[in-house]
Amino acid sequence: MNHPISRRRFLASTSTIAAGFGLASIPSLRAARRVSPNEKLNIAMIGTANQAGWNLGNVAHENVVALCDVDENFLRAAAQKFPRAKTHNDFRRALEQKDIDAVVVATPDHTHAVATAAALHSGRHVYCEKPLTRTISECRAIRELAKRQKLATQMGTQIHAGANYRRVVELVQGGAIGKVSEAHVWVGGGFGNKERPKEGTPIPSTLHYEEWLGPVEYRPYCPEYVPFFWREWWAFGGGTLADLGCHHVDLSHWALGLRTPQSVEILDGPKPHPESAPHFLVARYQYAARDGQPPVALTWYHGGKRPPHFQDLNLPKWGDGTLFVGEKGRMLLAGYDRHVLLPEAEFKGFQRPAPTIPDSIGHHKEWILACKTGSATTCNFDYSGALTEAVLLGNVAFRAGKKLVWNPARLKAEGCPEADAFIHHHYRKGWKL
Repeated sequence: MNHPISRRRFLASTSTIAAGFGLASIPSLRAARRVSPNEKLNIAMIGTANQAGWNLGNVAHENVVALCDVDENFLRAAAQKFPRAKTHNDFRRALEQKDIDAVVVATPDHTHAVATAAALHSGRHVYCEKPLTRTISECRAIRELAKRQKLATQMGTQIHAGANYRRVVELVQGGAIGKVSEAHVWVGGGFGNKERPKEGTPIPSTLHYEEWLGPVEYRPYCPEYVPFFWREWWAFGGGTLADLGCHHVDLSHWALGLRTPQSVEILDGPKPHPESAPHFLVARYQYAARDGQPPVALTWYHGGKRPPHFQDLNLPKWGDGTLFVGEKGRMLLAGYDRHVLLPEAEFKGFQRPAPTIPDSIGHHKEWILACKTGSATTCNFDYSGALTEAVLLGNVAFRAGKKLVWNPARLKAEGCPEADAFIHHHYRKGWKL
């Protein structure tokens, strides 16, 4: 694979892999190896550079026994830092390695589900980057598989471990601003809305393009996909909403006890593109009343869009963040380190409650401890799976061009059959969960 290939050769090779080495060939373990807190965990990294490289640095204090990457340059650089680790270009080959206890999946979104499912099937604990999967149907399958396997799982929403989120959750749940009926979540970035690139670019000699595509239907290589820009394309990711929604919508889900939206509608955005995600979007999610709390309207903004409150109420123009609107006031939060109760004059002298949510030992350390002891993780696949499904539903509403009334039990947008194509995954021959 270290040379350009034609589509005919690609398909022939793919058929061979599918017939002789599908997911079913990965060993199925009855239970994960017991590891004491004083032992080191044997970890496999699927993905080694960029965000994966950051993840690798956060688990480097354990035993990194396997490195997998489709890019030979990235793999070589990681192997120099971990010379005892075995190296692989295909995650399925990596998972055949018997000494692995746990797996970090840090690949593009389109291979999250297949790599995570394979690791869980084989009895390994899994840390997977956000969003948990590319599609809602994949997400539900992973949630159910993780529940059956009873392994330690964590999705990579690292901001969840920060002190700022924890103090905000305490204030909201403690009633500082009263019952909350609105949440507004925004990020400044926006990318996508591009035309599909023309064919004809040779595959780099160092890239294993078959393995990079994984379950996705074949399309010719293009540097607009690999290695950095795949998020802009529906085939591989879900744009800004899928990329950053799990980070920022997480706070609303946590603080307000949200889980599954009743409906989603698009308030503003470009004309849906069949290939590329929207470069700006405003989407409104409606959540039902829960446990004495009122219904919540959660509105997402990206690509330069912001809540009208910034202009109407002259709010400080902080960066990416969240605004909670309660019956007694508002809470504005930005990023990892800032939040304020508004109007500030009315909250002058406000006595903050004593912290009740313990500080995190670290997002990756929390997962590693769970792998060894069975302790809980805060972003396990049940919690994070529900969050991912909700976030991805905004993209489905955008692509379907209609308000969606969501039936989570059926994975169905009621009365909108055209949404099915965007809810359910479609893999090329030889790939399945």
